[in-house]
Amino acid sequence: MRLPWRGPQLDGMRMADDPFDAESEPLQGLPSVVARDDVDEAEWLRRMRHSAAHVLAQVVLEMFPEGKIAIGPPIDTGFYYDFDLPRPLTPEDLSEIQKRMRKEIGRNHRFIWEEITVAEARTRFADQPFKQELIDQFSLDSDRLGICTHAGFTDLCRGGHVESTRQIGPLRLTNVAGAYWRGDEQRPQLQRVYGALFATREELDAHFARIEEAQRRDHRRLGRELELFAFDELVGAGVPLLLPDGAIVRQEMERLIRELQDARGYQEVWTGHLARGELFRRSGHLENYSDVMYPAMHEHNEDGEDGDAYFLKPMNCPVHMTLYNNTLHSYRELPLRYAEYTTLYRFEKSGQLSGLTRVRSLTQDDCHIFITPDQITDEVSRVLELVQTLFETYGMPNFRYELSLPGEGGKFVDDADAWSFAVRALRDALDAAGIDYVEQQGEAAFYGPKADLFVSDVMGREWQLSTIQLDLIQPARLGCVYVADDGERRTPVVIHRAIHGSFERFMGILIEHYAGAFPLWLAPKQARCIPIADRHQDWANDVAAELRAAGLRVDVDDGNERMQAKIRNGQRRKIPYLLVIGDREVESKSAAVRVRTGEDLGAMPLDQIRDMLTRLKVSRVSEPV
Repeated sequence: MRLPWRGPQLDGMRMADDPFDAESEPLQGLPSVVARDDVDEAEWLRRMRHSAAHVLAQVVLEMFPEGKIAIGPPIDTGFYYDFDLPRPLTPEDLSEIQKRMRKEIGRNHRFIWEEITVAEARTRFADQPFKQELIDQFSLDSDRLGICTHAGFTDLCRGGHVESTRQIGPLRLTNVAGAYWRGDEQRPQLQRVYGALFATREELDAHFARIEEAQRRDHRRLGRELELFAFDELVGAGVPLLLPDGAIVRQEMERLIRELQDARGYQEVWTGHLARGELFRRSGHLENYSDVMYPAMHEHNEDGEDGDAYFLKPMNCPVHMTLYNNTLHSYRELPLRYAEYTTLYRFEKSGQLSGLTRVRSLTQDDCHIFITPDQITDEVSRVLELVQTLFETYGMPNFRYELSLPGEGGKFVDDADAWSFAVRALRDALDAAGIDYVEQQGEAAFYGPKADLFVSDVMGREWQLSTIQLDLIQPARLGCVYVADDGERRTPVVIHRAIHGSFERFMGILIEHYAGAFPLWLAPKQARCIPIADRHQDWANDVAAELRAAGLRVDVDDGNERMQAKIRNGQRRKIPYLLVIGDREVESKSAAVRVRTGEDLGAMPLDQIRDMLTRLKVSRVSEPV
């Protein structure tokens, strides 16, 4: 499954001091048996990262001879290695490991890869239980296994190294995190040491600059500082609690999508939070998603035995289809667009929870569109237009699509005809709309193909958000029909679509996209009046009242701090406009307007301020920081 960007892996331990200063930059580009021209840049970088993981394992075992080693692959930004060690690693350990790695890299050890028999591998790794398990796995496919040796350290390896350690690019260890062996919570928890490695020092520095910027924008930190949301152990992990300012941001998000959907013929419905297990059994969700569904209660019969099971809704689609069945519909009524903003509940493992971006209670801007087969192309086009309008409003115009199809090993309903029609229809609809996309096998929903939208934020990070799914299977299972123009009853096609995805997750993304400095229309406080002295208080209150009457969110800082301190407080809270009021402003019935960035717009009459702020609010101008 493709996961959204989860932020830099820096929780739990600080980065080690960087030993690769100007005097100790590792040598690169030495002559090699494998000429650089024969290996593309991406593969060469992968080999450097793979080789660095081996050096990391070598050094850690030298420091902890009784340690056990697991796996150490290259990853997108560097490498990691998993260890079972006699004690937790400390920040001081991380710095020492990195210094030793530098020394080993400078010694120009050669990497020697060879194949050995399974029996010999078992002997070589007799004291390494994790390697023994890997040998068991790999020996199912071959009676010979690869190993790689450098500096007297040998590891199981399928190959792919630079020729010598001095060809390893600049690196920096970043952190230590817990990781279960084979990703199984029932298996031992190991210590995973992460490192970043790039081909050049400039690329490495740029990587850490991006990490620092990501930390500055981290929605979890900004959520606390700006008092937008909170989590509480007593309420439960993964259940976000929105504070008043956070609730305002959420309301504005809902207001925007409601306006867009109302203008496009969507009808809002409400279906509550519970449904019988039988509904989810018929739809197929109980079979495919029972591991993430929260059981709510059981009814009991007269003998006190368990009766019907109820579940907190993990999704709306089967309930919307039941609602559709409340009335017999004609083809003339279609498309019929049901929209809802109900909170849904899905069990996520505690290790997967992450602020607002991965939660257990989430609210989708969910919609199910009931159409005839010949309406597919036009309706998909309308949804695509809605998606584009929404993300351009948020100032996030860079996005791409993937067409997610069924594939091997997935949980897909066995109905070849329905799948064939749905895949062809969705592909044709995307082509007709002029949408560029790539196809991904095995990523479809269990009931149909989908077009997934990947959006890039201001930092270039990509998030999977909107989804458009085509379904011929659930409506048939749940008995949805319409009366066609020939009087026959036929099963409608259903388009499942969510534009934000979930409001919680999208809010977390927006906080980071804007670095907490929301555009005026989204900002919880749109302006703050700052009286310089007590005698200016009355006019500050009058200004705030006038602006509130115009529908703007404005407050007054009537504290005892000096003006500059009040301005700094307003800037820290990222309030878009600060209206400073002194003697001249009281006399001229105006206010001195300052932008949160520090720009001074000078004194403006009250009506001019009102008109400017109202125009910005109505136009929903969104400029990310």
